[in-house]
Amino acid sequence: MPHIDSLLPHLTRHRDAMVALLSALVVAESPSDVPATQAGPQAILRQQFAQLGYDVTHTPGRRTGGTLMARAPNPDGRPTQLLLGHCDTVWPVGTLAEMPLVVDGDVLRGPGSYDMKAGLVQGLFALRALQELGLTPPLAPVFLVNSDEEIGSIESRPMIEQLAGEAARALILEPAGPGGQLKTQRKGLGEFEIVVHGRAAHAGNEPEKGVSAILGMMQVIQTLHALNDYPRGLTVNVGVISGGLRGNVVPPECRATVDARATTMADAARLEAAIRNLSAPPGTTLTVTGGFERGPLERTPRNVALWETAREVGAAMGLALEETAVGGGSDGNLTSAYTATLDGLGPVGDGAHARHEHVVISGMIERAALLAGLLLRE
Repeated sequence: MPHIDSLLPHLTRHRDAMVALLSALVVAESPSDVPATQAGPQAILRQQFAQLGYDVTHTPGRRTGGTLMARAPNPDGRPTQLLLGHCDTVWPVGTLAEMPLVVDGDVLRGPGSYDMKAGLVQGLFALRALQELGLTPPLAPVFLVNSDEEIGSIESRPMIEQLAGEAARALILEPAGPGGQLKTQRKGLGEFEIVVHGRAAHAGNEPEKGVSAILGMMQVIQTLHALNDYPRGLTVNVGVISGGLRGNVVPPECRATVDARATTMADAARLEAAIRNLSAPPGTTLTVTGGFERGPLERTPRNVALWETAREVGAAMGLALEETAVGGGSDGNLTSAYTATLDGLGPVGDGAHARHEHVVISGMIERAALLAGLLLRE
């Protein structure tokens, strides 16, 4: 593989610059639910793309901070490859006061570092390395950074799907698995709201005239629980229940929020049908809304082929890569329906959405080199 041996040494020399960029992004706090905060990391990223000579477009959001799309200069009619990441985090403004940015040896700690600002740094430095070494990828890179991934990509999804449909592959810069693995499978995500309607009555004077919606919901929950098939990767969780008026009233209504997950499109469809076709308990009526908002990232032949390519690139660099399946979703779930997708190309570390969030700096360098090598493959 031409020039691949030069990537890791080259990026190792940029260690301090990578740490400085990640530190700047972490300090620019950017929770999804405060759209104005996204201007901080976006300004930093725009400057980085400008230094690469990339054409950058910012699409404003209505409820979010919008998206940045950067296209390689002089694409020369080449097919595209999509790099995808997000700059929003789950951490509220002010978290740095309790969870400060700390660089300690080979570890950088701070909110949003692992999930997933380090992935953005790795993507930028992979592109930078290719330019500095005079290497042109056979597929023109398109880099999309959204600001709403942590809230379901509520506005960026159409753009993600459009770019994925135009690309030969999608490289997802989400964090690596717990042991540094690349992610070749993610569960599809569904959310449902179930409402059981009963009949109110005075609990002391005429309880026999009422129909308890809460009692009815208990029966529904038993049916939902029976849909779990852990070995198959099917999970159904009733996470929130609310209902009733007061202690002396037979409850006329009960609501439940249900999380459902599946590893294949076929299982997701069957699970959704089972939930939508729930029977109402005697004396009640029942409504179901919602569905699978993201299909699974399946281990399809084209996804497996991309994983095998990444493993070959890693082996050429002396990196022994492994794959894993995870239960959480990402924008890779969206791209997989349209093009070959490999997830978990972001940082090695731990603590997504947790107080011990951190990245391994040497892992950032290795993964940036891996990404650069993968960008060079057709």
